[in-house]
Amino acid sequence: MPDYEILELVLFRAIPRRDVKPIAHALLTQFGTFNAVVSAPAERLLQVKGVGEAVMSELKIVEAAAHRLARSKVIGRPVVSSWDALVTYCHTTMAHRQTEQFRVLYLDRKNIVIADEAQANGTVDHVPVYPREVVKRALELNASALILVHNHPSGDPTPSEADITMTQQVEAAAEALGLTLHDHLIIGKACELSFRAEGYL
Repeated sequence: MPDYEILELVLFRAIPRRDVKPIAHALLTQFGTFNAVVSAPAERLLQVKGVGEAVMSELKIVEAAAHRLARSKVIGRPVVSSWDALVTYCHTTMAHRQTEQFRVLYLDRKNIVIADEAQANGTVDHVPVYPREVVKRALELNASALILVHNHPSGDPTPSEADITMTQQVEAAAEALGLTLHDHLIIGKACELSFRAEGYL
């Protein structure tokens, strides 16, 4: 089903008995895709003509449901058998953010995801990361391994020098405590980069 048809269905639930095509068109013109619409900050949604509290709330319900569904396919499951689901989950929650966010997925000895935590939120091109806090939390959770994830709002997942340095610092801190850093994923708009696959780890 095309983006505009899905969006029209959502809008009709929020404002029945009204032609929602102009609002759907305005939202897609402003944000580009259905995913970007539901992921947009509430204050930006409310700036679009025709969008009120009811529409904004309906869109945020759809976003929350999408996140929960994607998360249910990751938490409590082995990473090896659910890698695609994990990447999908990361895209669902992070690809359309307008600022950088740094998350850590903590795994047990069987590589089952036991926790997914947002460690820090940043600006459009930087997020502060404290390796000591990352490994400290791993010990608190009794985790054996971790996967780092952050997004690039620019859409380009190419790592910066700061990304590479930070990853090396986390890896060194993890190794010193007997923890394994499986990967660091950078999420772009339409693709992701794996530090492991690219040879950075």
